[in-house]
Amino acid sequence: MNSLIKLELTRALRNRKFLFFSVIYPSVLFLIIAGNSDSTTQLPGTGLTLPTYMMVSMASFGALTAVLMGNSERIAKERESGWVRQLRLTTLPGRGFVLAKTASAAVVSLPSIVIVFAVAATVKDVRLDAWQWLALTGAIWAGSLVFAALGVAIGYLASGDAVRPITMITYFGLSMLGGLWMPTTTFPTWLQDIAKWLPTHAYAALGQAIEQSRAPHVQDLVVLVVSFALFAGGAAWLYRKDTLKA
Repeated sequence: MNSLIKLELTRALRNRKFLFFSVIYPSVLFLIIAGNSDSTTQLPGTGLTLPTYMMVSMASFGALTAVLMGNSERIAKERESGWVRQLRLTTLPGRGFVLAKTASAAVVSLPSIVIVFAVAATVKDVRLDAWQWLALTGAIWAGSLVFAALGVAIGYLASGDAVRPITMITYFGLSMLGGLWMPTTTFPTWLQDIAKWLPTHAYAALGQAIEQSRAPHVQDLVVLVVSFALFAGGAAWLYRKDTLKA
């Protein structure tokens, strides 16, 4: 399994296009959105300035990009090429394959988080305590596992031709409706009520709670735990179903 993890990491790091969108793109978006804002005016209903709010949002967005986009498309293509079928002939257990995919995606997601933080601190003068930086990094990195499981599930659900549109719809839908691109406080009330139950909203809310030095809302934790259970359970069921087909 360790060999497969190393192979997955090597393949991910060699994919320059993927690295740009998962590592550099979120920082560029942060600069575009928060570039002309000041560091004192708070966004209504958030208790945070635009730079601090968007720093967590774009770090979460970068991690989401790495684990969701990377996993879903690669798995679907590997199923079609016969690579997954070849792995089943080895002693590698099914959970090892899923773990290798998740681990490689999680490693790639870490640089995107760190770079967004570095840009926010140097360009927009975002200042937090040392424990907050560490807690933010850990929370956003760990929370990305929810979407890594979703990526695996989509990879086993969709064919090679269909996986990209399905992933893109899921990716942009969760990002926009979850408040990663703009505060949900700007949404109509009915849309805010929907956004509160999306895992992306809960994901970003964890980081925002750390920035405000308060405990996260129980609802956000429940949404993330339930989402992970559903996505991981769906991925496991789809993996077994795909195995039976083979």
